[in-house]
Amino acid sequence: MRELFVYYRVDAANAAAARRAVLAMHDRLRGVHPGLEARLLIRAGDGSAPQTWMETYAVPGAADGVDADIEASIEAEAASWSHLVDGPRHAEAFVCHPERSEGSRSSPGDSSLRSE
Repeated sequence: MRELFVYYRVDAANAAAARRAVLAMHDRLRGVHPGLEARLLIRAGDGSAPQTWMETYAVPGAADGVDADIEASIEAEAASWSHLVDGPRHAEAFVCHPERSEGSRSSPGDSSLRSE
């Protein structure tokens, strides 16, 4: 399943407005794309200006996950509040590692993730 991660910088002066814009966007996207999971994260301990933010998107149970149509919707929605972002938004897609099953989580002692 393909998941999308979008990261960017937000100046502290724009943080409150950007947060409102992102959360409203997530609500609209969930309405248009049933099953879409959207989250907003901020880098841990990032009280600096600008802050690093990340949006994550997944569609659990969908064979393709976040497809090109959903990704295009995300970018179109984000354009309306791009003036609140400090620099470009960077989008990267990831899929589950082929040696791990969908939805599984590794534990701290999981040797399958260690390098040999």
